[in-house]
Amino acid sequence: MLNGKRIVAVVPALDEGPWIEEVLATMPAFVDQVFVVDDASRDDTVKRATGARCSAMVEVLRHSKNAGVGAAIVTGYRRALDVEADVVVVMAGDGQMDPCDLQRVVEPIARGEADYVKGNRLRHPEVRRSMPKARYVGSLVLSKLTGWAIGQSVEDSQCGYTAIGGELLRRLDLDAIWPRFGYPNDLLAAIVRAGGRVFEVQVRPVYRGEQSHLRAYHVGVILYLIARARLRRRPIQADD
Repeated sequence: MLNGKRIVAVVPALDEGPWIEEVLATMPAFVDQVFVVDDASRDDTVKRATGARCSAMVEVLRHSKNAGVGAAIVTGYRRALDVEADVVVVMAGDGQMDPCDLQRVVEPIARGEADYVKGNRLRHPEVRRSMPKARYVGSLVLSKLTGWAIGQSVEDSQCGYTAIGGELLRRLDLDAIWPRFGYPNDLLAAIVRAGGRVFEVQVRPVYRGEQSHLRAYHVGVILYLIARARLRRRPIQADD
């Protein structure tokens, strides 16, 4: 627990056998429960997650068919609602999210200052050295476009290191969230439409040679979702 709040971590995983045990072993002590969502991995991800040293606090949820990273997170969200989590944080199964940053991501919600917190890698002093240049530039461009679409400034729309309050989570239509690449943009748009208070906090960008599932065509999907978010944006009221 943190500030008297029940903290649950959702760990989406697809073929993360080399990393998943480390992710679970380094989970901070204030996390009450971890839901690993295996999105039909073809390696030993499930075996390693089930046999992790902290397995008493870990529950592994499995998709029989690959449904996408967004769908995996939604599966974890639903399970977190079942256990009445106050704050739900997402940590990738590939070790690209520094566990030392987890408290910084969770605290604004635990203190009642935010409903949704996004990690911001682009603010970190190491970002130019550690993040591949193409990904850095792409993140800048997509963040600007996402901010334009949702009507709220966002510096790192593509960062998946996030936390959401249970109260806001219960208000969202999880069935409507985009299930694959592009889910961060779609979810952020849904949260802003629902009136959620969005904060960003600095997190360390981590790249260690993990296999990326991102493909060039995913950029087109993300641009489509950004355009859709702009069309769905809540009109500004006269007294806003």
